[in-house]
Amino acid sequence: MTFWCEHAQLPDGVAARVRLVVEGGAIAAVERDADAEPGDERLAGLVLPGLANAHSHVFHRALRGRTHDDGGTFWTWRERMYAVAARLDPDRYLALARAAYAEMALAGTTSVGELHYLHHRPDGAPYDDPHAMAAALVQAAADAGVRLTLLDTCYLAGGLDATGSMPLAPEQRRFSDGDAERWAARHEGVRTLAGERVVVGAAIHSVRAVPAAALGTVVAAAAGAPLHVHLSEQPAENDACRAAYGITPTRLLADHGVLGPRTTAVHAIHLTPADIGLLGSSGTAVCACPTTEADLADGIGPFPALTAAGSPLCLGTDQHVTSDVLVEAQRLDAHERLRTGERAGLGPAALLRAATEHGRRALGQPGGRLEPGAPADLVALDLATPRTAGTDPAQTVQVATGADVRTVVVAGETIVRDGVHRLGDVGALLADAVAPLWEDT
Repeated sequence: MTFWCEHAQLPDGVAARVRLVVEGGAIAAVERDADAEPGDERLAGLVLPGLANAHSHVFHRALRGRTHDDGGTFWTWRERMYAVAARLDPDRYLALARAAYAEMALAGTTSVGELHYLHHRPDGAPYDDPHAMAAALVQAAADAGVRLTLLDTCYLAGGLDATGSMPLAPEQRRFSDGDAERWAARHEGVRTLAGERVVVGAAIHSVRAVPAAALGTVVAAAAGAPLHVHLSEQPAENDACRAAYGITPTRLLADHGVLGPRTTAVHAIHLTPADIGLLGSSGTAVCACPTTEADLADGIGPFPALTAAGSPLCLGTDQHVTSDVLVEAQRLDAHERLRTGERAGLGPAALLRAATEHGRRALGQPGGRLEPGAPADLVALDLATPRTAGTDPAQTVQVATGADVRTVVVAGETIVRDGVHRLGDVGALLADAVAPLWEDT
């Protein structure tokens, strides 16, 4: 199988007339300045490596356009999130995740990191199959054609204050296994869901939800796999951690062996200079989710300082204000320009690395570059739309959105062709999946 690209984003820049020879789902050869040959699949426009969405809560997709009527805060937003979570069972979870992953694919995402904590029934009792909810996510990703890193999440406490960890609220019971040892035991079973396009990793929901004494158990269970953690998304989290432990959340994680090159800190907004140094010197990746961070009024993170300190930067769509990694990249760049008052921003090359190879690395997945040996995950952007016409292909990442995606290929298999997903009408799938979650509310 061979793809002929009008333009392709190669590791050293954009090149014209590139042939990508694919064997066994991977790129076997990259031929530059090549003519198309009979049998080649022609990809017009600009071909990028498949985009990586390093942080998703797929059930939050049901909240889009449903939480803006009365303002509020991050903490009041959570109440509606809990209400939606309570209405999900394995079948509804599968329907929503399948549609949401297909929507991501339409926008060029080929790899998704799903931070999953809807483990049990709403009352906290396990399903007959204790992995039914996780299996629904794996099936949804397979149906949508995307790669999945399933981040099985430890969630044990209802919050944190000066007295320590707080009991779970009723709406949080389904998230918890009771203690870290029982989470680790269940996690061993979740690992059996790994496959050719599925990586199983772990997550610490946050220092609010996982007591300090339990952190080491999660780290041990995740050994050799990706480990993600929400970090310092809100000042209140930092205040609670200092009140309970006398140190920042980053310091707490460092002291318990959580940080390191296999770990990704999600958000990492409200950091001290010492926190930045701990994350960077340990090689801990940082995942920015700019549209969510703007929607929830979280703030703007010190992302250039983190990358300068040594933390690779990746991107996630989190609560799915948009399911478009290109928009996340552009919003990240815009936030930095607004923060500094300078147009330098992060630049197309850094944004592309965040959206591709750094995201794949955070997910424990190889690739993210168009080079021999990399997975044949490709995204073709139309360079003749009202958004992209007349642009320099090398700067397309600054202006294109998911609406400009025409073709998406995963492991050499085309899952989006001419802007249409193989599952058909994704809008209808989403509408059908979301509607039952808001009935009688």
